[in-house]
Amino acid sequence: MKKKLILLASIITALIAVGCKSDYDKGPYLPGQSRTPDYENTERFVMLDIDMKHSITCSGIHERTLEDGRIEVTAQIRNREVRRLVVQVNCVFKDAAGVSTSDETPFQNVILTENATEQVKFVSSNSTAKKYTIRVRQAR
Repeated sequence: MKKKLILLASIITALIAVGCKSDYDKGPYLPGQSRTPDYENTERFVMLDIDMKHSITCSGIHERTLEDGRIEVTAQIRNREVRRLVVQVNCVFKDAAGVSTSDETPFQNVILTENATEQVKFVSSNSTAKKYTIRVRQAR
Protein backbone atom coordinates (compact mmCIF):
# COMPACT_ATOMS: atom_id res chain seq x y z
CA MET A 1 0.00 0.00 0.00
CA LYS A 2 2.88 2.32 0.86
CA LYS A 3 4.44 1.71 -2.59
CA LYS A 4 1.15 2.56 -4.31
CA LEU A 5 0.91 5.85 -2.38
CA ILE A 6 4.50 6.77 -3.28
CA LEU A 7 3.85 5.92 -6.95
CA LEU A 8 0.60 7.91 -6.94
CA ALA A 9 2.32 10.88 -5.27
CA SER A 10 5.15 10.84 -7.83
CA ILE A 11 2.67 10.69 -10.73
CA ILE A 12 0.71 13.63 -9.31
CA THR A 13 3.95 15.59 -8.79
CA ALA A 14 5.01 14.89 -12.38
CA LEU A 15 1.63 16.00 -13.73
CA ILE A 16 1.75 19.21 -11.70
CA ALA A 17 5.28 19.91 -12.93
CA VAL A 18 4.27 19.37 -16.56
CA GLY A 19 1.07 21.39 -16.13
CA CYS A 20 2.99 24.30 -14.62
CA LYS A 21 5.53 24.46 -17.43
CA SER A 22 5.38 27.91 -18.98
CA ASP A 23 5.35 28.44 -22.74
CA TYR A 24 5.58 32.20 -22.28
CA ASP A 25 6.80 33.84 -25.45
CA LYS A 26 9.85 35.97 -24.79
CA GLY A 27 9.40 38.09 -28.02
CA PRO A 28 9.82 40.41 -29.90
CA TYR A 29 12.00 38.87 -32.60
CA LEU A 30 13.78 40.12 -35.70
CA PRO A 31 12.59 38.78 -39.06
CA GLY A 32 14.56 35.93 -40.60
CA GLN A 33 16.89 36.58 -43.51
CA SER A 34 15.69 35.55 -46.95
CA ARG A 35 17.77 33.02 -48.85
CA THR A 36 17.20 34.86 -52.13
CA PRO A 37 18.24 38.42 -52.96
CA ASP A 38 15.62 41.18 -52.95
CA TYR A 39 15.27 41.31 -56.73
CA GLU A 40 11.77 42.82 -56.72
CA ASN A 41 13.23 46.04 -55.31
CA THR A 42 16.21 46.25 -57.66
CA GLU A 43 15.25 44.71 -61.01
CA ARG A 44 12.67 45.67 -63.63
CA PHE A 45 11.85 42.07 -64.64
CA VAL A 46 11.66 39.13 -62.21
CA MET A 47 10.42 35.55 -62.30
CA LEU A 48 8.48 34.36 -59.28
CA ASP A 49 9.00 30.64 -60.01
CA ILE A 50 12.37 28.90 -60.27
CA ASP A 51 11.11 26.82 -63.22
CA MET A 52 10.64 29.99 -65.27
CA LYS A 53 14.37 30.75 -65.07
CA HIS A 54 15.16 28.31 -67.89
CA SER A 55 11.97 28.77 -69.90
CA ILE A 56 11.35 32.51 -70.12
CA THR A 57 13.46 35.54 -70.88
CA CYS A 58 12.76 39.21 -71.41
CA SER A 59 14.22 40.32 -74.71
CA GLY A 60 13.41 43.98 -74.15
CA ILE A 61 11.47 46.50 -72.11
CA HIS A 62 10.26 49.74 -73.64
CA GLU A 63 8.86 52.54 -71.53
CA ARG A 64 7.44 55.92 -72.36
CA THR A 65 5.75 58.73 -70.49
CA LEU A 66 2.26 59.56 -71.67
CA GLU A 67 1.00 63.13 -72.04
CA ASP A 68 -0.76 63.02 -68.67
CA GLY A 69 2.40 61.89 -66.81
CA ARG A 70 1.55 58.20 -66.51
CA ILE A 71 4.06 55.64 -67.73
CA GLU A 72 3.45 52.92 -70.29
CA VAL A 73 5.65 49.82 -70.16
CA THR A 74 5.88 47.18 -72.88
CA ALA A 75 7.78 43.97 -72.13
CA GLN A 76 8.85 41.49 -74.79
CA ILE A 77 8.58 38.07 -73.18
CA ARG A 78 10.26 35.22 -75.02
CA ASN A 79 9.66 31.47 -74.72
CA ARG A 80 13.02 29.68 -74.79
CA GLU A 81 11.43 26.23 -74.93
CA VAL A 82 10.26 24.15 -77.91
CA ARG A 83 6.91 23.63 -76.21
CA ARG A 84 3.92 25.86 -75.61
CA LEU A 85 3.90 27.74 -72.29
CA VAL A 86 1.22 29.64 -70.42
CA VAL A 87 2.48 32.25 -67.96
CA GLN A 88 0.92 34.99 -65.89
CA VAL A 89 2.39 38.49 -65.95
CA ASN A 90 1.70 41.63 -63.92
CA CYS A 91 3.37 44.94 -63.16
CA VAL A 92 3.88 46.75 -59.86
CA PHE A 93 4.37 50.50 -60.29
CA LYS A 94 6.55 52.37 -57.78
CA ASP A 95 7.42 55.98 -56.97
CA ALA A 96 10.88 57.50 -57.46
CA ALA A 97 12.07 56.05 -54.13
CA GLY A 98 11.04 52.53 -55.20
CA VAL A 99 8.01 52.32 -52.89
CA SER A 100 4.86 50.78 -54.32
CA THR A 101 2.20 53.33 -55.23
CA SER A 102 -0.48 50.65 -54.67
CA ASP A 103 -0.81 50.61 -58.44
CA GLU A 104 -0.50 46.93 -59.28
CA THR A 105 -2.03 45.40 -62.38
CA PRO A 106 -3.84 42.07 -62.12
CA PHE A 107 -2.02 39.00 -63.40
CA GLN A 108 -2.91 38.27 -67.01
CA ASN A 109 -2.40 35.02 -68.88
CA VAL A 110 0.04 35.05 -71.78
CA ILE A 111 0.24 32.09 -74.16
CA LEU A 112 3.68 31.61 -75.67
CA THR A 113 4.04 29.19 -78.56
CA GLU A 114 7.34 27.45 -79.23
CA ASN A 115 10.24 29.96 -79.29
CA ALA A 116 7.78 32.85 -79.63
CA THR A 117 8.04 36.38 -78.31
CA GLU A 118 4.92 38.18 -77.10
CA GLN A 119 4.53 41.80 -76.06
CA VAL A 120 2.69 42.67 -72.86
CA LYS A 121 1.70 46.29 -72.20
CA PHE A 122 1.05 47.94 -68.84
CA VAL A 123 -0.05 51.51 -68.07
CA SER A 124 0.17 53.11 -64.63
CA SER A 125 -3.06 54.52 -63.26
CA ASN A 126 -1.49 57.74 -61.95
CA SER A 127 1.45 60.02 -62.59
CA THR A 128 3.29 59.22 -59.33
CA ALA A 129 4.75 56.03 -60.85
CA LYS A 130 8.37 56.44 -61.90
CA LYS A 131 9.69 52.87 -61.53
CA TYR A 132 8.16 49.42 -61.95
CA THR A 133 8.74 45.69 -61.63
CA ILE A 134 7.28 43.23 -64.14
CA ARG A 135 6.64 39.85 -62.52
CA VAL A 136 6.18 36.51 -64.27
CA ARG A 137 4.91 33.24 -62.80
CA GLN A 138 3.62 29.92 -64.07
CA ALA A 139 -0.08 29.86 -64.88
CA ARG A 140 -1.91 27.66 -62.41
